[in-house]
Amino acid sequence: MTKLPVVSGKQVIKALGKAGFYIHHQKGSHVTLRKEEYHQVRVIVPVHQVVKKGTLRSIIKDAGLTVEEFVELL
Repeated sequence: MTKLPVVSGKQVIKALGKAGFYIHHQKGSHVTLRKEEYHQVRVIVPVHQVVKKGTLRSIIKDAGLTVEEFVELL
């Protein structure tokens, strides 16, 4: 099992963009991303300096990725 990296919210958004997500809208410090081909898939990313590990794991799971796939996208 790959360890979760320490990343910022901007890095998470950039990595998910490579996986086919786009920014739908932003409210405060939270950005909502949607998948291009499946509009019902929605991921909310906090734009913080460091995204907490539990939050990052949840984002990766909601995006339908594994930790290994996410690390490759970084």
